[in-house]
Amino acid sequence: MCGIAGIWDFSRKVSSDNLRENAQKMAAALEHRGPDDEGIYLDPNSHLALAHRRLSIIDLSDQGHQPMISSCGRFTIVYNGEIYNSTELADELVFRGRRFRGRSDTEVLLEGCAEFGLEKFIQQVNGIFAFALYDSASRSLWLCRDRMGVKPLYYAIVGSCLLFASELKA
Repeated sequence: MCGIAGIWDFSRKVSSDNLRENAQKMAAALEHRGPDDEGIYLDPNSHLALAHRRLSIIDLSDQGHQPMISSCGRFTIVYNGEIYNSTELADELVFRGRRFRGRSDTEVLLEGCAEFGLEKFIQQVNGIFAFALYDSASRSLWLCRDRMGVKPLYYAIVGSCLLFASELKA
């Protein structure tokens, strides 16, 4: 179990420092979901902050740190879940020339989305998950859940901000 959260200020009036501070507060509210590590991603040009609390299970190394940025630098992800067929998906991605830094299913999901596109790749994924995927080239954010909705993902528009998290208290 991990915790994800984020803020996207559409008005572009919230300062980068305030976005980071609020994302850190959201992550702190999710500490029980991920006591092993935490991270914040901030895109000051888009006024977007992503936060993650990590519970290390599959890849215990620092290579599983999130938010994670794709090898091409275009995509950033915060992810909670488990991909049951990640080994098979990783093998296909390696065959296509993708290189992996670690062994996390997060990286498989991220690199698969970078290789095939989110909508095509997600159809191949078998697992339970909730994640936010940010595309810095198109400045778009995707919030995704598994087909059965096992992993929680809450969102709201408050004023000119999109807020989302694994739990309401974040």
